[in-house]
Amino acid sequence: MNATAAPAITGNTGIYCIIGHPVAPVRSPAFYNALFRASAMDAVFVAIDIAAKDAARGFEGLRAMANVAGIVVTMPLKQLVLPLVDEVLPRARQVGAVNTIRREPDGRLVGDMFDGRGGVLGLRWEGHEPRGRRVLLAGAGGAGSALAFALAEAGASALSIADIDAARAADLAARVAAAHPATVTRVAPADPAGHDIVVNATPLGMKPGDPMPVDPARLSPGTVVFDIITNPDPSALMLAARARGCPAIGGRHLYEGQAFFAARFLGIPFVPEGRPEVELP
Repeated sequence: MNATAAPAITGNTGIYCIIGHPVAPVRSPAFYNALFRASAMDAVFVAIDIAAKDAARGFEGLRAMANVAGIVVTMPLKQLVLPLVDEVLPRARQVGAVNTIRREPDGRLVGDMFDGRGGVLGLRWEGHEPRGRRVLLAGAGGAGSALAFALAEAGASALSIADIDAARAADLAARVAAAHPATVTRVAPADPAGHDIVVNATPLGMKPGDPMPVDPARLSPGTVVFDIITNPDPSALMLAARARGCPAIGGRHLYEGQAFFAARFLGIPFVPEGRPEVELP
């Protein structure tokens, strides 16, 4: 079989999918289908649109399809599917969300979360080490929660969490502090002054006319800005940061990092070109 040609889909073809709503903007099908072609893997990856209100019904439908080998989960389902999988691994349970699910040989569905670790890996691949750094995290939702735990696990010296929902930020800060007491974790305003790394884990910047998640005028030159939105790329925040002499990276780096871990979890060979290989615990 020619590894570069589109493989024939047969009754033996393994099915992988991404679920969420909307799925029109997602890039996973192109990414994973290219991996399948490159590795001559008999599999196909598709996007399935499941709205939040249909999460349980849609998920049970996938469970009944015995040839669905793996599921990637995107917004708004990452937290909703948590109670629906058969086994939630410790990292996902800690974060309270799942973004990758695999079917075991006995049919059980096992879920894990790689957004946070993927973001840290993306930072490190670009030469930005979070260990010992003071980090501002804007956004305490699903992605923000995963990043908060991963940044603390990676050894950030201080983590300031800002969110429009103060109670949600306080809850996340308390959980991170309990799990990683070596990192000084607190709720704080979205003020980038005095931080070494600033992470935008809010959706601000995806729509024209959105306000900035942080005031770029408050950035110190040299502060690393990590805006996890993928469209537009570069984002308005990234452009403003670079204009102030700050290195800025976008959501593609989180996506590449989490895709590395997710693909390995699903048994799909993947090493990003030009990136060093790392071990998957």
